[in-house]
Amino acid sequence: MAWMASFLLAFIFSPAKKTNQTDWISVQFNGYAQGTTWSIKYYAKDSAVKKHQIDSILVSLDSSLSIYKPYSLIRRFNASRKGIVADEHLAIVVAKAIDVWQQSGALFDITLQPLVQAWGFSSKKVGHFPNSREVHRLLKCVGTDKIRLEGNRLVKTKPCVRIDVDGIAQGYSVDVLADFLERHHVSNYIVEIGGEVKIKGRKKPGNERMKIGIEAPGEYDFTPSVIQKVISIDHGAVTTSGNYRKYHESNGEKFSHTIDPRTGYPAKNNLVSVTVFARDAITADAYDNVLMTLGMEEALSFTEQRKDIAAYFIYKTHEGTIADTASSRFYELMGSEK
Repeated sequence: MAWMASFLLAFIFSPAKKTNQTDWISVQFNGYAQGTTWSIKYYAKDSAVKKHQIDSILVSLDSSLSIYKPYSLIRRFNASRKGIVADEHLAIVVAKAIDVWQQSGALFDITLQPLVQAWGFSSKKVGHFPNSREVHRLLKCVGTDKIRLEGNRLVKTKPCVRIDVDGIAQGYSVDVLADFLERHHVSNYIVEIGGEVKIKGRKKPGNERMKIGIEAPGEYDFTPSVIQKVISIDHGAVTTSGNYRKYHESNGEKFSHTIDPRTGYPAKNNLVSVTVFARDAITADAYDNVLMTLGMEEALSFTEQRKDIAAYFIYKTHEGTIADTASSRFYELMGSEK
């Protein structure tokens, strides 16, 4: 999943207020959920959506998808021997995860949870990192082909299979909130959870496009610094995945929270971060993980072959400096040529 606060939104949120040009109002909500912050701003003729409604949706999402809530459906599935009855949230997310697993050649895999935990990227602290024998043992419990949806049941083929949808759940949650706004006739909005963003429409009453600024990491210490690029969109989702905020260090070597399902080890490549644009946030969120696993050259080639995503890459050169590039469709979003 994209790290927290991947974006700096390039417009300033303001409290709900009446404009003096038309009867448009701008409404803003902020809160904390899923281990991070969230914000919504929309423009409408009246305040059709209330904050308590958003809070209720986020609670229901946690009850289904949170790996950290002991009562969640995912925790119940992981503790089960054969599977559980899934609710709508879990079924949709798993169905999408299976699709991306197939489309990516098994590079996106929600059954990596045992390895994510073993490498210390979960709520449980680890006393040591796994050796090759332990990795090999855990890989026997990994593979999206070991889970399937049968009607309303999510089934596993091995009791040891455990899933973690953190790599897709925030994107899905953004889409759920956006769909809720649209069902209440709100068609100009921005929804953001932990840096995952979905936008539709424009700022009212001026009709300006909404802008998103993408952070650049520091050149050597991989900490965030300044806005690197700005894109303007009026429909779609943008998510980011990166290694410079979430990593471990052992014997002077940093290793990524992105686990390569082909090896069971943290991915090692020259990518620092990937920002993905797609029609919906669940798609962008899933594929930013895929691209981070592939590495710069393969990720760019993979993106150019697809019509449903565009991507912007920050990577480390052979000389150790930081550089960037993008797919042809993402250059169009930035309003520039390659």
